[in-house]
Amino acid sequence: MMVPSQPSGSVADADGPEDRLRRFVTIWSRAVFPVTATSMTRQEFEGHLLPPARELCDALHARPFDTAPAHRVGQALVAAHCTDPDALARSLGVVDAYLVLYCGDEQETGAEELRARCSRLQHAMAAGFAQALRERTLAEQESIAQSALSARSAAEVALHATESRFRAVFDGAAIGIGIADLDGNVLEVNETLTRMFGGLEQTVLSRNIADWSHPEDGPHVWRLYDELVRGERDHYRVEKPYYRSDGTVLWTNLTVSLLRDANGAPQYQLALMEDTTERRLLNLRLRYEATHDALTGLPNRTLFFERLEKALGPAEGSRFGLCYLDLDGFKVINDSLGHSTGDRLLVEVADRLQSCVAAPGEMVARLGGDEFVALTTGPGTERKVAELADRILAALASPISIDGRELTVRGSVGVVEGPAGERTAAEVLRSADITMYRAKSAGGNRFEYADAEADARAITRHGLTTALPAALERGEFFIEYQPLVHLGDGSVHGAEALVRWCHPQHGVLGPDRFIPLAENTGLIVPLGRWVLQEAVRQARFWQDEAPGGRKATGPLRINVNLSPTQLHHPGLVAETVDVLERSGLEPGALCLEVTESALIGADDDLLKPLRQLAEMGVDIALDDFGTGYSNLANLRRLPVSVLKLDRSFTQGMQRHPADPVDLKIVEGIVQLAHSLELAVTVEGVETGAQAAQLRELGCDTAQGWYYARPGAPDRIHTLVLADAV
Repeated sequence: MMVPSQPSGSVADADGPEDRLRRFVTIWSRAVFPVTATSMTRQEFEGHLLPPARELCDALHARPFDTAPAHRVGQALVAAHCTDPDALARSLGVVDAYLVLYCGDEQETGAEELRARCSRLQHAMAAGFAQALRERTLAEQESIAQSALSARSAAEVALHATESRFRAVFDGAAIGIGIADLDGNVLEVNETLTRMFGGLEQTVLSRNIADWSHPEDGPHVWRLYDELVRGERDHYRVEKPYYRSDGTVLWTNLTVSLLRDANGAPQYQLALMEDTTERRLLNLRLRYEATHDALTGLPNRTLFFERLEKALGPAEGSRFGLCYLDLDGFKVINDSLGHSTGDRLLVEVADRLQSCVAAPGEMVARLGGDEFVALTTGPGTERKVAELADRILAALASPISIDGRELTVRGSVGVVEGPAGERTAAEVLRSADITMYRAKSAGGNRFEYADAEADARAITRHGLTTALPAALERGEFFIEYQPLVHLGDGSVHGAEALVRWCHPQHGVLGPDRFIPLAENTGLIVPLGRWVLQEAVRQARFWQDEAPGGRKATGPLRINVNLSPTQLHHPGLVAETVDVLERSGLEPGALCLEVTESALIGADDDLLKPLRQLAEMGVDIALDDFGTGYSNLANLRRLPVSVLKLDRSFTQGMQRHPADPVDLKIVEGIVQLAHSLELAVTVEGVETGAQAAQLRELGCDTAQGWYYARPGAPDRIHTLVLADAV
């Protein structure tokens, strides 16, 4: 089939959607007009095609997706006298090649989804065309049948005058016509029907209608036949397949009418047959393309959802098992060796997965990219789904050879198993997707079972992630302050600023619930800037309002945490300087805390902004010291002035007597830090005994629940001094 070439220029040259739509209509009219029997000019015909084209364009983007408009477009083609078989083929070719190109919006709807929708629209369009053409043909058939009946009746009066006319109608009809008696014996057939069954008249005339049963005949077909020969109905219409003499299948639209004698008694059967085999094959091909992945040939997301929804339907005692697979390391292969190699790898993976689902009730599908799903149903899914997951991982274990390269690919599998009728297909797939990422986070090349609590946590994390930007704009974050106390005299040396989130649904959330999410999304930079501004502003307020002549004895220090992402932010130094200058706080009153793990292996480029801040007088504290396994010799090259010992070093001091090993470790760290002119701060002090021992070991400052829990800024000078354990 020839489709007009694309007009010169690109789709992007069009002024807007309407212009692109009109280009599509022009291409369509050029393809179809030459095979259309119409009195319209081509320009008039093009205008006639504009409304159907607009229906196709709207249907391509409709939500929910509906193929009914395409069905109407197929009917409209027949109404416009586009009944030549080539007109349908050309129309489908134009839709396939140009509808997505001129009317698709890949930003709104993905390219793969657009192609799948386009295939389903073609299917509906062909079905609408077929239905309209069939109804038109059947109307003509009915007219022919009536003419045949009239001719046979008139033949009783003037047979010599009507025989020629009846023969012309009977033999020259474009549809198959056959006459049989009430016992089903075929008495007469025309040439068209003979050709439909292979061309040998004796193979048809020697048959009985009952011999033409087919496995796909529904019970209603023969029920209608029995009612007709008994005279209980005058006609019926069905879609019926027949076996030809060579074993091939003939699909027909069959209309059977009852011929009665002069007294009204049943006498003969008149069958009108329309050959729909090619149309059915076309529909099957369009259906296959709409429900199968073009690259791997596996069922696609559309067909998989149909099967999954059927498996999840309410049925007593039925269960299902689903494996959601994502390839580990596929992106690296795709990016390094190219998409062509990646596609060949996916084809090989699809073949291996297909070999894993040979049992009844099992199927595998490709959802897109490197994501696949496998489904098992029937009894024993608790055992079968685990075996299926094992087979999938085993199938991926051996390397895949492509162009002489041995490529190793592994997979992470999320497994969901349970009774049918309790969850929707979307809920099951979401749970499997979440579980798959849990398996990937655990190292990959493994499968994990779905867990309702883990799913809930993942959904909550996603909800918190999406709510973070708006929460900062709405002012839902606030800061609590925990005092830093001099171990020597027990005075408040400063405070650590600890951010909290007052969530509308979840209440007050600690930083462990949202700081990692802010790190992953990049929101940690504006959030960290806000915390620094608020903490510095509060420190300046304390200096101005502090009782007991605080200004005379030195500023009240404020400690602010820096995340690894903030360390890499190019504006760290400039923003810190700007905040200090705007507040009027001296740099020496600010201490930035950086975790030890963030500085392990840090190069000079990463340390440069910290050195600049230290040269300005800002203190840099190495937080959680002792948890990062860093080389102690590296302390000399780090621009830090404070070591904050992790609470794990002091937990043994809560017991009585204290663990002597813990005491020696802390004593050694304190001596090392003081030799390097570093101050030592201890976190997690919860008892008076701990505080006394740390003071004896030479620690400089401490914080913890023994002194005060984090609280509002107006409580910073109030120490509870009560054991927390």
